Amino acid sequence: MELLSILTKLLLLFPLYVLYKSFKHKYSTNCYLVDYVCFKPSSDRKITTQTCGEVIERNKNLGFSEYKFLVTVAVSSGIGEDTYGPRNIIIEGREESPTLHDAIGEMDEFINVSVGKLLAKARISPHDVDVLVVNVSTFSPAPSLASRIVHRYGMRDDVRAFNLSAMGCSASLIAIDLVNNIFKSGEKTLAVVVSTESISLNWYSGNDKSMMLSNCLFRSGGSVMLLTNDPSMRARAKMRLKCLVRTHIGANDDAYYGAFQKEDDAGRVGIHLSKNLPRAAVRAFKENLQHLAPKILPFSELAIYMYHTIKQKVIRPVGKSKLAINFRSGVDHFCLHTGGTAVIDAVGTALGLGKYEVEPARMTLHRWGNTSASSILYVLGYMEAKKRLRKGDRVLMLTFGSGFKCNSCMWIVNRGLEDLDVWEDCIENYPPQTLINPYIEKYGWVNEDTEETFDREERMKSIKKVP
Repeated sequence: MELLSILTKLLLLFPLYVLYKSFKHKYSTNCYLVDYVCFKPSSDRKITTQTCGEVIERNKNLGFSEYKFLVTVAVSSGIGEDTYGPRNIIIEGREESPTLHDAIGEMDEFINVSVGKLLAKARISPHDVDVLVVNVSTFSPAPSLASRIVHRYGMRDDVRAFNLSAMGCSASLIAIDLVNNIFKSGEKTLAVVVSTESISLNWYSGNDKSMMLSNCLFRSGGSVMLLTNDPSMRARAKMRLKCLVRTHIGANDDAYYGAFQKEDDAGRVGIHLSKNLPRAAVRAFKENLQHLAPKILPFSELAIYMYHTIKQKVIRPVGKSKLAINFRSGVDHFCLHTGGTAVIDAVGTALGLGKYEVEPARMTLHRWGNTSASSILYVLGYMEAKKRLRKGDRVLMLTFGSGFKCNSCMWIVNRGLEDLDVWEDCIENYPPQTLINPYIEKYGWVNEDTEETFDREERMKSIKKVP
């Protein structure tokens, strides 16, 4: 009789135990962004109009057509005069003869400052880190940069280190996805994600216009994130990951060759951006949104979209027409990739965004340029510095990368955020009254000269005299 009583109690308690385990697993598999920092290089690495002129003057491969192209791109790039470049180019003028030491030094300057800054800010010891993910697309030395960080900070010998290369500007979200999958084990885990890019080894010194574009857009920078699934750190966390969608259309030729590292006819290495790249980006963007929309939009918006789709395609076919989805019904803030003014404007138009929604991306592009995978954190930092993010707000991150990839994720803000980080000394100046940069004013002669009247020697003298 006593045994039967015990068995009965066990049977009654078992469902409660299952519910407890299910509840515990659910809350220990969430992905929380505890904190992050962005990198601000030293002021002697700034790329001003004068600096650009000096870099152009050193490139003896350029003719009038290339000068005009560079100035046209610079004027419409949306980039200001306070972005940063690597030392071997900006300070030493050795873009045509970079060394391994240059690239290692560029990485160390970022790593030695930003990783330590994040750990100190979050009050985390390097020994507490369980997972380390490093993203650098165009530089992969041996030992890896992940190993370099493990060695520099004396991390545990059982730390799980990953080094991701060639993932492009969307690498940060790929790293978050990797970490989130590790979190699904339910084991309490702390992860550090490091994102930066190597510019020193990848500056193009030729005259192929499709490969000169990257020089006009990419700048030095980096970010470090601290992620966890530990429920006890939930109150400290800034945001919680709701969903993440990855799209890779590399099976298509136009997409695969859209952004491609190669040699030009003279054997100079650079990143070729093809004319088919915008078409590939649109396709990847569309594919991603089709999978993202059901995860983030309210049922009412999805129902309206389905109704209009059926009406136009089945009930009253009227040919092709644009079916707009109101993404603002499910998103409060849009954290867009700073791939360039054209990219920001195209994405903003496709999502039906106004000036306020695209402001963070535009201002980030102006202040920092395109810092590759870390750009998205500078955009988030702008929102935080402007005190836009409040508890419960929904933040959509959207990135593009070579391959071709479009990745997106949504975060839920956990508490009011107002950290200034790298925006501290300039946030009051944004948005500026105008984003027009001084390139056309100082190099307006490209619109006056012709192939016949262009005198390289005289024009190079005028560049050196630019105040």
